[in-house]
Amino acid sequence: MKSVNALQLRQSLGKVIRELEEDGAPVLVCRGRKPAAVLVSLKDYRERFVDRDADDRRRAVVTKLKATRVGRSDQTTTLDLLRGLRGQYLLQRDSLN
Repeated sequence: MKSVNALQLRQSLGKVIRELEEDGAPVLVCRGRKPAAVLVSLKDYRERFVDRDADDRRRAVVTKLKATRVGRSDQTTTLDLLRGLRGQYLLQRDSLN
């Protein structure tokens, strides 16, 4: 991992960003010889944080939908109701055409 101190970063930010875009290797930023931060490429950031967070939220919503039961004796799930509504909508749409 490449290392750069805060002063060097301030003086050559453009160069550091270009190198980060080219090779994709994270850059360790030090202040007073102590690690203070890490710069990562946008691709790495998306893969590690943004996309993973969105996937986690999607899975949570699907899990909640699947777990939700409507107060009916036949234990129809919300997902079943949504599929039924979609089917009715498609039938109505087709009959209008």
